[in-house]
Amino acid sequence: MKRMGLAAAVAAAVLAAGGGVVFATRSHTTKAAAYRTVAVERGDVVSTVTATGTLKALSTVQVGTQVSGLISELHADFNSRVRRGELIARLDSTVLALAVRQAEAEVRQARADSAQKQFNLDQARALASSGLEARADLIAAQTANETAQASLTSAEIGLARAAQNLRYVDIYAPIDGTVIERDVDVGQTVQSSFSAPQLFLIAADLRQMQILVSVDEADIGEVRAGQKVQFTVEAFPNRTFTGTVRQVRLQSATSNNVVSYTVVVGVSNPDLALLPGMTATVTFEVARARDVLKVATAALRFQAPAAWVAAWRAAHPGAAAGSGPDAAELWSLDARGRPERVVVRTGLSDGQSTEISGGGVAAGRRFVAGQVASGTAATGAASPFQSTQQRGAGGPPPGPPGGV
Repeated sequence: MKRMGLAAAVAAAVLAAGGGVVFATRSHTTKAAAYRTVAVERGDVVSTVTATGTLKALSTVQVGTQVSGLISELHADFNSRVRRGELIARLDSTVLALAVRQAEAEVRQARADSAQKQFNLDQARALASSGLEARADLIAAQTANETAQASLTSAEIGLARAAQNLRYVDIYAPIDGTVIERDVDVGQTVQSSFSAPQLFLIAADLRQMQILVSVDEADIGEVRAGQKVQFTVEAFPNRTFTGTVRQVRLQSATSNNVVSYTVVVGVSNPDLALLPGMTATVTFEVARARDVLKVATAALRFQAPAAWVAAWRAAHPGAAAGSGPDAAELWSLDARGRPERVVVRTGLSDGQSTEISGGGVAAGRRFVAGQVASGTAATGAASPFQSTQQRGAGGPPPGPPGGV
């Protein structure tokens, strides 16, 4: 009897241990996956187009020189504020002053020659009237006089040109603005033989600027003159600036087989924080839906498991599938963890949130946006249609989900 009692006790202990192993394994494999949900909210949805561009002054003027010479004085430097007509540089005038003196001498010589030719003509006319001068001599005197007059005119023009070149040694600011480039130093020689060399680059009032934005051809159809934009620059990462689209240029540019168009954005810069050449990240507001229901776009991209779809259809055999280009489905979980399919229509999207309507959806309702693995649930999760209560081994299988 003792031997039999001992055997029974050992058997009972083994069975108990075995039952504990089965329960633990069962408990491990039925651990359901966790699902991330997002709530429906009410608010605005703004559709945008983002591109980059470069800040520039509204207008810039290259200040050059029309004569060659040596830079003798500079009265402006980088960042100098200048007024129109203000002296900003001067060339050495020695050579040009000599040219003026030479031109004056040529004028005096031409005047003397013209006076001599005029006297000769008057004598020829007097002799011709008394019959003492041949007609051919009179014509020759007239021709010589006209040639002398032309030479005098040419000499006077040469003097005016030399005097004007002398005035060009003083270089004045053509506009009110700020010097953003200075390309010469005192003592440097500039040559204007082929083109006027640039001495300064002056930007107009920097309190008003523009951004030249390169917009891809896929987005250019959404951009129109008058649109409001927001932009940021790396110098002020926590500050958002605003502007307005002034022009969409028709000329296209192709780089690496990508076609883009230039959009001109007007910008106010009252505190002069923005500088020419800064790179701006520009956001165009192309559409806005106000005070609508919206949900995270991730919920619309969520692909329900095949088991969810099959079980839901089995529970709702007469439910019609959503159709149309704007139809989309959302999935929510009821209090017992059972999925429910809701068909909605989508509207405007900003990439993060999407406008939705229909399906009896109200603000605050939560929908599945993704699955989050919990332990080994990612590989051994039980069906989400099972009851959340623990079943013993050998119990009846779960039925299809109920409710709508």
